[in-house]
Formats: sequence, structure tokens, C-alpha cells
Amino acid sequence: MRRFLRQSIKWLLLLVLVLAIALLSVRAYRSLGGPALQPWHTFVPVELTVDQMDAGDWGRYLAQEDAIMASIRAEVSQKLPPDERVPINRYFEASPVYAERFARNWNRSYVMEPDGKPVGAVVLLHGLTDSPYSLRHVAKRYRDQGFVAIGIRIPAHGTVPAGLTNVRWEDWMAATRLAVREARRRVPAPAPLHLVGFSNGGALAMKYSLDALQDAKLARADRIVLFTPMIGITRFARFAGLASLPALLPPFANAAWLSVVPEFNPFKYNSFPVNGARQSYRLTDALQAEIQRMARAGELGALPPVLTFQSVIDFTVSTPAILTALYAQLPDNGSEIVLFDVNRTLKFSPLLRPAAYVAIERLTPAAPVNYRFTVIANAGDDTEMTIERSIAPGQLQAVVRPLDLPYPPGIFSLSHLAIPIPMNDPLYGINPDPGSKNEYGYNLGAMDARGERGALIVDQDFLTRLPSNPFFPYLLERIDGEIQRPSGPSGRNIATTPSPVLPVRLEAVLSTLLPEDEGAQRFSGP
Repeated sequence: MRRFLRQSIKWLLLLVLVLAIALLSVRAYRSLGGPALQPWHTFVPVELTVDQMDAGDWGRYLAQEDAIMASIRAEVSQKLPPDERVPINRYFEASPVYAERFARNWNRSYVMEPDGKPVGAVVLLHGLTDSPYSLRHVAKRYRDQGFVAIGIRIPAHGTVPAGLTNVRWEDWMAATRLAVREARRRVPAPAPLHLVGFSNGGALAMKYSLDALQDAKLARADRIVLFTPMIGITRFARFAGLASLPALLPPFANAAWLSVVPEFNPFKYNSFPVNGARQSYRLTDALQAEIQRMARAGELGALPPVLTFQSVIDFTVSTPAILTALYAQLPDNGSEIVLFDVNRTLKFSPLLRPAAYVAIERLTPAAPVNYRFTVIANAGDDTEMTIERSIAPGQLQAVVRPLDLPYPPGIFSLSHLAIPIPMNDPLYGINPDPGSKNEYGYNLGAMDARGERGALIVDQDFLTRLPSNPFFPYLLERIDGEIQRPSGPSGRNIATTPSPVLPVRLEAVLSTLLPEDEGAQRFSGP
């Protein structure tokens, strides 16, 4: 019997090996037919190391950032082949999307100072393949409320996609610690400190906050605000590193990339290396393990309140994971999740997945929980006007208030990208302010392209994925509430935004909310 088992295991391992070799061979073969790698795919800027960031300060970080930008100009922009010196290339110095031409290059780290004496400080952490641009509107809101706003360029971002080929998530954490130190240097305690994280930056904000509970040398935040946080991504990312193994041989260099496409977006990478997916998975894996360990040990009691904004449909991160891996473990400290439902008007109902109408029951708490569960949804199937439905901690009855915010025609859901971007953003907004036309080269969000497939230099998904948030005014209203609320956990005394309310039964909430098709969850760069 033992001999039989040994033989079975031997043949099973042999089969796995053969399959792995076959898959890698297919991956290598396909990489040969991909687009040629350009200078921005091969030149890797020199970032500060973890030790240098932990020992350094804000000035040292900015000095290295200056050196990085100069090296990109010398090694990429000034060495472009003739066929890449085109207006659509963000690295071509004569291009309208060349960021160094703008009045302000939002690929760089920034500090926004209020007019008077600061009343607090906020650190803003952008997402994967992203840049500090994405959170600048939120930063300005904090600045207008008297906060010093610090938006740091996370290492390997805002430069060239090749930077992501050898970065490690530990580098991102070191930059987060540096930014928080700078925030506290400018605005010492007991003035409030907030952390704001978008996507991968949300994972960094949470990881830092957990680390601060265990390390007295790390300043603790008073509030955490998350936009579509990367708490969980698909299992594919765990093995993403294997997909790049053929790239060890120069002819198969393209295998190190999940996508190689033109770079026309001035503040975001379009190309995405395998290592980016790998490092995000490593970060979320470490984060989830730490949450679970500290929850079991009863060490989450001092965690600050967490406010999360999340689309029910998200192609990049797992919405269920935010609830199960994070919110289910949080203490009763006044935390809340806000989910944006799909547009449920009859216009879109025939096109929505049938499973969408039952999956929300897996997201809505079936029993009282320690956090507030809020959904923004249509007031009815025949209206584009929306309402806020909120279930308080420890309750099973929802409270409803109308919102003076319609779901715009033609939009069937929010997207991962849209949450922190207003509709009038000059680059990504669907309705950019007239005075901001071409401020950043092109109005990418306002492009409404229709035609035959295969004619564009990008996948048509790029043009159909919602780039800005019609509910951004609501988001700012809720952030104002976090700013004005006293520091420290507020538990079940937390109040919903003051307004007329109408109690409704939980069944009514469940009957109108969107379920999420978990089969649509997969990983891609945000």
C-alpha cells in the first residue's frame, strides 16, 4: 500500500511538473509576439532603499525624486527612437501630455498648507500604477478644512512602468512611515492625524495603522479613510511571479509584463509588469495575516475608526474581502463602509447579470455587526434619483435619507478608478470644467468613442470604464464629517449625517441592492 502511495505521489508530481513546463512554454511563446519593449519598460530609476527612507526625511526623499525625474529625462525622453517621438507619448518632451510641461507635475510628492495655523495633518497614499494626482481633490478638501495635506509619490510610481519591475512592498511601507513622520513634524500631536488610502494605498494605510499599534515609535492615526482598498485580490497574483520566469532569458523579456501598451496617460501607467501584481499580493497577504493575528489576540481595540467607500462592482479588488477580511474583524469603534450600488433604472436591468440580484445578501450583514453598513442606491427602479440606506452598528433596521444626486444617464455602475475623482476633473472627469480644457493635454474622461474594434491604440474597455464619480460631493460631505468629529473611537454613538430620515425594514433594503458577481472578481492594475 505504501509503495502504491509513493508511486502515485511520484506520478502526480511528475504531472504537475509537465503541466508547469507546458504553461511556461506557452507563456514564453506568446511573449515573443508581444509589442517591443521601449525605454520606459527597461530603464529602472534608482529609488531610496528601505533603510535610507527610515533614516531619512522629507527633504531627502524630494531630493531623490528630483534626481529620478532628471534621470528619466536623460535616459528615456532624450533617447526615444524616432517613431516614439509622437504627441501621444507622455515621455516625449514636446508632447501635450509631458508632465514636466504642466504648471504642476502631479507625479511628484506634494505638501498643501492651509491659510492659517494647521488644525491637523493628513497623509494621502495613492494606488498601484497611479500617482499623487488621484487624491489631489481630497487633499485640497482637507487643506480647505485647515489640515496640512501630504501626498507622497509611492516608490516606483509617477516615473516609468519599469520602476515596478524590481520594487518590493516593503519599499512602499517605508515611504508611508516617512510621510507620516513628516506629517507629525509639521503638525505635532495632539492635533488629529488622518490617513487616506486609495486601492493599494488603502492596504498601506491599514498596514501602517496595525504596525503603529505594536510600535510606540510610530505615530498613530486618529481616522482612516479608504477608497476601494486593496484588502483582497485574486489567487492568480500569488503565482504571478511564475509567469515572468521566461523573462530570465532575454528573448522572452516581454514575459515580465502583463500588459505592454502605449503610455499616453500623464499621471498613470498603462503598461503593467508582473511584479506589480506580485507585490500587491504580498502586501495584502501580509495585511490579512496581521489583521487575523491581532484580532485573535484582542489587539485591535485601539484601532482608529475606518471609513471606506467602495463600488459594489469592482474589477480590481474583492469587495467581499473588504467585509470579511477587514470589517468583520474591526472593534466597535465607529467604523463604516459605504457601498455604491449599480444604476437600477429599467434602462439597464436587462443587461445586468442575473446573479447580481441575489449576491448582495452575502454582503449585507445578516446579524448585528460592529460597523455601520451604508448603501447608495436608486430610490426606485423608475427614477435616477438616489438615496442613502444605512444600518447602524448593532442594528438590523435601516435608516433612509434622500440624496440630491441622480445616477447620470448612461452610467450603469461606479468603477474602481472613479471613486476619488470628481466629474469635473480636467483629466479624468466626464464633464470637465470648461476653463480647464486641455490643462493636462487631453480630457481622457470626456472621450466618447464609438466605432469598429481594432482601430484604437488601446482596448475599448479603457474608454468604457467609468473614470470619475458622480457621487463625489457625497464623498466630500462624509469626509467633512470625519474631520469635524472629535478624535478617537466613537463606537455606537457615531451618528449618520444629519438629515431627515425614514426607517425601513431590512427586507426592503435587500430587495433593492445589487449583489456582486464574484466570478467577475479578478486582478488587474487599478
